[in-house]
Amino acid sequence: MKAMILAAGLGTRLQPLTMKMPKPLLPVANRPVIDRSLEYLQHFGVTHVIVNAHHLHEMVVSYLGNGRYSDLTIKVRVEPVILGTGGGIKNNEDFLDESPFLVINGDILTDIDLARAIETHKNEGNLVTMVLHDHPPFNQVCMDARGYITQISPRILPGAFAFTGIHIMENEVLSHIPPGRFSCILDSYRKLMRDGRRIRGYVTKGHYWRDMGTVENYLLANRENLKTPPLLTGRECHIAQGVEIKDWAVIGNGAVIEKGAGITGSVLWDDVRVKKGVRIMDSIVTSGKEVSHDIQSCIL
Repeated sequence: MKAMILAAGLGTRLQPLTMKMPKPLLPVANRPVIDRSLEYLQHFGVTHVIVNAHHLHEMVVSYLGNGRYSDLTIKVRVEPVILGTGGGIKNNEDFLDESPFLVINGDILTDIDLARAIETHKNEGNLVTMVLHDHPPFNQVCMDARGYITQISPRILPGAFAFTGIHIMENEVLSHIPPGRFSCILDSYRKLMRDGRRIRGYVTKGHYWRDMGTVENYLLANRENLKTPPLLTGRECHIAQGVEIKDWAVIGNGAVIEKGAGITGSVLWDDVRVKKGVRIMDSIVTSGKEVSHDIQSCIL
C-alpha cells in the first residue's frame, strides 16, 4: 500500500523551534517525528511513502535520502509554493496508483489501528474514509446513523467527531481536486458531498493521539512518549552527580549537565550544556545552546 505524509507546512505555530529545523525533523523523545510516522505506516503494511516538503526542504531531502529505510521506498516531493492539503495530494498523482492509498498529517503521533480502518474502507467500497474520534475541542465532523459524513464544519458541533488527520481514499478522488493551485482537501470532500457522493467516517476509540503542532503540545508529546520515565537520555550524555530531575526530562545526544543543575519537565536537544547549579523548568533548549542562568517556560 502507498501513503502520503503531509509535511509541507511552515511550522508557524511551532516557532521559534522551526526557524532552523523543519517540523518533520523535530525530535520527540530524541527521535524525529518523521521517523515515528514512517515506522507507524510501515507497521500497517505501507511499502511506498511520499512526503511533501517546503520549509527547509533541503534538510528533509537530506535526512530521508540517506538509505536508513532499506525496506521502505521513500520519495520527497518539494513544493516551491505551498499547495495545501488538497493541492499537495494532487501534486503527487503520478506517484499514486489505482489502489487505495493513505494520507496522514505529518505532525500527529498515534497508535490508531489502521488495519481495521483499511479493512472497513475496502469492505464498504468507500470513495473516502475519514478516520475520526471523539476529541474535544476539535469535534467538527458530523455523521448519520449509517456512518456517512453529513457535515464538515469550521466550528465545534454537538454530537460531532474530530478528524484525526488520517484518511484513506480511492484514486478517483484525485480527479476531484483542482490541479496546479492551493486547495484544501476538506473543500474537495464538501463538494463531493454536495454532488451526491458519499464519504464515510470510521470512528476509532481507545488509542493514543497527539497533534504536536504547537509548543505546548510538543512538550506534551515528549512527555507522553517517554519509554523510561521520568528521564530519557541520548547517546554520549554526561550528567554529573547531584543533578536533580523533577517530573520528567528528555536530554539529547552529547548533552552535558553540570553538578547541582536541575531539570524539570523540559526537553534538551543535542549538544546542550547546562552550567553548574542552573535550573531549567518547563522549557525547550535547542541544539548546541549553553544555559548559564535559570530559565522557566522558555525556548532557547
